[in-house]
Amino acid sequence: MVSKNLKGKTVQVIFISVLIVIGLFLVFYPDKKIEIWNKNSSRETLIAIDEESTKALTTRTTVNQFFPPDIEFQKQLDDPPKAVKAIYLTGWSGGNEAKIKQVINLARTGKINAVVIDIKDFSGKISYNTSVKETGEYGAEEAKIPRINTLIKRLHDEKIYVIARQAVFQDQVLAISKPELAVKSVKLSQVATVSQDNSEGKPSASYGASIWRDYKGLAWIDPAASESWNYNIKIAKDAWSHGFDEINFDYIRFPTDGDLNDRLFPFWDGKRLMGLVMRDFYKEIRRQMPDARLSIDLFGLAAVTFYDFGVGQMIEDAFEFFDFVSPMLYPSHFPLTFLSGSPTEERKPAEYPYEVVRKSMDTALIRLRNSGSNSSLRPWLQDFDLGADYDAEKVKAQIQAVIDSFGEEGSDDYRGFMLWNPVNVYTEDAL
Repeated sequence: MVSKNLKGKTVQVIFISVLIVIGLFLVFYPDKKIEIWNKNSSRETLIAIDEESTKALTTRTTVNQFFPPDIEFQKQLDDPPKAVKAIYLTGWSGGNEAKIKQVINLARTGKINAVVIDIKDFSGKISYNTSVKETGEYGAEEAKIPRINTLIKRLHDEKIYVIARQAVFQDQVLAISKPELAVKSVKLSQVATVSQDNSEGKPSASYGASIWRDYKGLAWIDPAASESWNYNIKIAKDAWSHGFDEINFDYIRFPTDGDLNDRLFPFWDGKRLMGLVMRDFYKEIRRQMPDARLSIDLFGLAAVTFYDFGVGQMIEDAFEFFDFVSPMLYPSHFPLTFLSGSPTEERKPAEYPYEVVRKSMDTALIRLRNSGSNSSLRPWLQDFDLGADYDAEKVKAQIQAVIDSFGEEGSDDYRGFMLWNPVNVYTEDAL
């Protein structure tokens, strides 16, 4: 009898131990089970999220129960670098010990002095538990980084400038939680049921089934919806209060990459210029965050075009309200005629990284100086394979193009660069 009892208890102990090991693995290596990436994509590619799968993710995470309490809120660096050399990390990478050690090692060897970390990505999920009431109500918090203050202090102790990247209008969680804010599908809205109780004639929650999605299956929020402005600003203010040195806004534009004729905007009237709608939002961000360091990501073509090409992005408007303007100068994303200047002559931009970045930066710098703004240009550069194999030579060529546009690396106007790789694997020999 004693032998049987001991055997049973031994089995129980082994079973419990296995569960603990599995639980710890999922906590410390969440990217092994969650992240789904397209290797050669320049921005995140998510397998289409339908409403049911999104709702399944809307439970407030309890991962913090596995960790000791976080430390006090941090302050921004007293002496931020004048010129940033940054790499980008997803929220999952920001919570991954191995990735953070890599960042610290790169900083200690002088290869980088800054890091960009997702606090809210294209899914609408927020990488840490915030003090924003709505994020809890919408189930938007997914504590990929369980102790955000501790992480910021650790990076600050290494003199690393920490930038919080926040995707704005591409937001799956908000689109499902507040469908009245989402861009709708004209085709699907024809069969959607409109609430008879809506005396104001505004879209109701019953429009959830008629949400417009781009070709990746991702939903977007109407950029004219002021409620979404305040929601995103609250998240940005929360990040600033934790000690992030800068808030970087991405996907801060009207939606593209889908059936554009099928879009139905519940708040934008279709008459006011898209650029003016976006400018109003920029102004509101700055009004509510007057003392914060703010940056904005723009299409690369925004550096050289003098129209908003259907997304509402005008670089002069960004200069007025943001400390740093970051055109995404990925050569692979430029049209084949960009360098030739002729509609009949094509030169593959991805194979000419220096020329693409130099032409874009030269034009953008002229526009910045003509604007009279105190803003600074600090571009995103390509460190991923698309259109060409982006080895150290091609990455270095882009960096050199930025420096040459300013005249020299020690120029008073030079503010550095940020490297983008969606899987967070960087060409260290280029740094």
